[in-house]
Amino acid sequence: MIDLRAYVQLVSLEDFQLPFRHQVQWNNRLRTTGGRFFPKDGHLDFNPKVLEELGQEIFRKIVRHELCHYHLYYAKKGYRHQDADFKRLLAQVDGLRYMPPLPSQQKTYKYRYICSHCGQEYLRQRRMNLQRYRCGHCRGRLIIDS
Repeated sequence: MIDLRAYVQLVSLEDFQLPFRHQVQWNNRLRTTGGRFFPKDGHLDFNPKVLEELGQEIFRKIVRHELCHYHLYYAKKGYRHQDADFKRLLAQVDGLRYMPPLPSQQKTYKYRYICSHCGQEYLRQRRMNLQRYRCGHCRGRLIIDS
């Protein structure tokens, strides 16, 4: 693993030309997010699985995203996702808006159902009662495709 605090400070200086002065830590409990900013005390949390599974380039973009929150908050500007200041700064530094799905969390589907009328495909983890359910688009019969 990398020295996380030194890495975040480096990204902050290179991409924002501003220092990062608070704490930063790994958080193994994060699942669907790459990182979090805490305005209450200014610290940042990052998901270590992002670095392991998606690589350094994606992780750097997530660090930029969290640093956008951080620097805008302390500049007393709009630091939330819906604020124009945040969107503008994120585009300037080439940060990620959303975290890509992790390969380890990709769902596997056991069953594939196809509508016999329109061809709509349904992927399911559980088996369905084909006598009870129909296609949601055209109400046609579903058939299982192994």
